[in-house]
Amino acid sequence: MNDAWIKEAKFLIVDDQEYNIGLLERILHRAGFSRCRSTTDPLSLEALFDEFEPDIVLLDLHMPVMDGFTALKLLRGKITEQHYLPILVLTADVSNEAKQKALLDGANDFLTKPFDRTEVVLRITNLLKTRHLHLQLQQSNERLEQRVKQRTMELENAQLEILELLGRSSEYRDDVTGHHTRRVGALSGRLARELGMPESDAELIERAAPLHDIGKIGIPDHILLKPGRFTEDEFEHMKSHTDIGARILEGSLFPVLQVARVIALTHHERWDGAGYPSGLRGEQIPIAGRIVAIADFYDALTHARPYKEAWSKEAAVAEIRSRSATHFDPRVVDAFLNLLEEVYV
Repeated sequence: MNDAWIKEAKFLIVDDQEYNIGLLERILHRAGFSRCRSTTDPLSLEALFDEFEPDIVLLDLHMPVMDGFTALKLLRGKITEQHYLPILVLTADVSNEAKQKALLDGANDFLTKPFDRTEVVLRITNLLKTRHLHLQLQQSNERLEQRVKQRTMELENAQLEILELLGRSSEYRDDVTGHHTRRVGALSGRLARELGMPESDAELIERAAPLHDIGKIGIPDHILLKPGRFTEDEFEHMKSHTDIGARILEGSLFPVLQVARVIALTHHERWDGAGYPSGLRGEQIPIAGRIVAIADFYDALTHARPYKEAWSKEAAVAEIRSRSATHFDPRVVDAFLNLLEEVYV
């Protein structure tokens, strides 16, 4: 036990009798306690309590204007259950009714008038020891909570890094930088926010979107990197990357991977129902898939690949605008155009 801390404890004494305050202060000073504030006016209790921030309150029970029971209720509203701050009631009323009411209103212990010097010091010391132990436990819990937060942050960062690396692996053969997946994720998150989605949902989409083409892992190089147009059979094979991606991500318990599976499966569906793999139409297509469809399309057009030249931003925007309500959800197109006006893209 840290006796030095106890000797530095701050006392607030509230008693309408100057004599009682003087007696208590002499007892406390002789016992080594020097940090005392006092008042004979209970109406000043709240201001003194807020200003002085005591470690213990010595409170007279029977006072004019505002009695100790009212003062206890006032203090109870300021002392939370998480912050143990003892209130020692001073009273000549030894009735069970008074004690029970005081305890019910928040008192921790009693000192009976006239005061016994030894009893005063012992009761106060015991209450302060309890407060000190409580503060130590609280500090320990705060340090533990901080370590848990730090560890959680480290795990979240590791998860994000793994997601990024996993997304980059799907682009390695036709975008060796892996920047496409990162750009699609960032743009998808901004589109979700522009649409007014909750931040938690927008963040999930932003984290999950880079995995939209993970199914390309299963597409042979001679198809994936073909510089010209696909044959019908090659295109059917290429389209299978949506199903492959969904199967890779299937069964996860993590929300971000669950959203990633939806995106992988549906980001090539079209608003008019002419997309793949399931021919979903309109709002049958999950909103995450509709968002990533535009982000992926725009980024793919505006960046060069081994089999294509980059389009200008103006040409890509015009193409997306022309496909509103056919290929793309018109509401998401509007959000995309708003982002352009805000110089986000």
